[in-house]
Amino acid sequence: MEIHQLRYFVAVAEEGSFSNAAEREHVSQPSLSQQIQKLEAELNQQLFDRLPRSVVLTEAGRRLLEYARQILTGIADARRSVAALEEEVAGRLSVGAIPSIALYVLPRLIGRFQTAYPKVTFELFEDTTDKLAQKLEDGTLDVVLATSGNNTLALMHHSLGEEPLLILLPEKHRLATRKTIKWRDLASEKFLLLHEIHSMSLHVRQLLAANNLNPEIALQGAQLVTIARMVAAGLGVTVIPQMMVHTEFIKGCVAVPFAQPVPTRELILLRNPLRFESKAAAAFREEAAAAFKLSAH
Repeated sequence: MEIHQLRYFVAVAEEGSFSNAAEREHVSQPSLSQQIQKLEAELNQQLFDRLPRSVVLTEAGRRLLEYARQILTGIADARRSVAALEEEVAGRLSVGAIPSIALYVLPRLIGRFQTAYPKVTFELFEDTTDKLAQKLEDGTLDVVLATSGNNTLALMHHSLGEEPLLILLPEKHRLATRKTIKWRDLASEKFLLLHEIHSMSLHVRQLLAANNLNPEIALQGAQLVTIARMVAAGLGVTVIPQMMVHTEFIKGCVAVPFAQPVPTRELILLRNPLRFESKAAAAFREEAAAAFKLSAH
């Protein structure tokens, strides 16, 4: 059953004539008649009684007509809906983010985005970079906010800028009043880190090794928020992204900048180059870049 056959069928039913229907559909009458015959053969039912001066729907034709009109209306609506996306930013957008970004960035970013583009609805996922990358590759996600350094070569990377990292100390720590801290100042400290499956943890471990530090890892956790609470309780120190500083989650702690060269992490937006980038996804990418630039200043 082909769409054009249903269109020809509805035209004949409404015009009461094969010739008038052919004229309406801009096809030859023999071609239109042939398509109606093919439709009747497929359904194994006669759809019209061919009378000398008109054609009349059979019972099978009357039953088909209602469904044919619904199908053609649905197709027209679908075309209009898709065409509307060419003119406006709308539709569903699936966004993934790693935990060390999601909690501190997404509420404000999505709030700004929805103010500008109220016809976009969001579906959010929070997970490790590897798992989010898999969702991008299988089409579950449209975009992912992450950090560089992971094995995501098959995906397209859009840099959003560099973010400074800071050392988080208990507020009564011996180094809490320093303006800046050098890595060697932390040689005797116990560190609290995220599990190694998290990109933030891997980056911090690389920084420790690069600065010849092999500290005791007193605790590993799944959330920076929880680790910050442990720091406040005096269990050790940790490294946090700058975006975490202006939140309530570091109450009881002090975030101190590192001395030059300041350690940073690169924030990136990932997308699948094999998938069409919708207007909503492109607008979100631009909004994310603007938001990170603002937060960096």
